[in-house]
Amino acid sequence: MTAPDLARLQADADAEGRRCVVGALVRDDHGRVFVHRRGPDRRYLPNGWDVLGGHVEPGETLLEALARELEEESGWQLIGSPELVYVGDWETDEDGAVIRRREFDFLVEVAGDLQHPRLEWPQHTEFRWIGEDELSLLDENGGRDDGIVRHIVELALGQPPA
Repeated sequence: MTAPDLARLQADADAEGRRCVVGALVRDDHGRVFVHRRGPDRRYLPNGWDVLGGHVEPGETLLEALARELEEESGWQLIGSPELVYVGDWETDEDGAVIRRREFDFLVEVAGDLQHPRLEWPQHTEFRWIGEDELSLLDENGGRDDGIVRHIVELALGQPPA
C-alpha cells in the first residue's frame, strides 16, 4: 500500500476552505492509547478527553505540525514514519462564525518518558492510558465531539503494534 500524498491532502483541505488539524495517537508497550483532559477554559471541548494535536500553522506541513504539537503538549519527540489512520471533517461555531476543519489523525511513535508526559498546563489537566476495556471514559465527552475522539482511539487500538 502506498503512503498517502499528505501535501495533496492538505492542499485539498485548504482549497475547500477547511483549516487543517492534526492528531497523534500514541500507544504504550501494553497497546493502550494516550488521552488527556482539556482544561476547563478551552473554547472547544472544555474538560473533555482528547488526543494530542492541534491546528496546522500557516506554512507548516501536516507532519511538521504533528511533531510540534506532540512536543508542546507532552514533551515527546516524534520518531519513525507516522501512519495516517483517519481523515474527517468537522465544524465549530465560534462567536457566530462557522469554522470548518479537516482533521488528520496519525498513529505515531515517540521518544520520551511515556509515564511522565510534560502536560501543557492549564490547557490540559490530566492524562490516562486507555485500552479497549476503558473506552467508556471517552463517553464523558457527552457527544460534544460527535464521537470523533472515541472513534479514532478505537482505530488506534485496532491497529497492529508499531
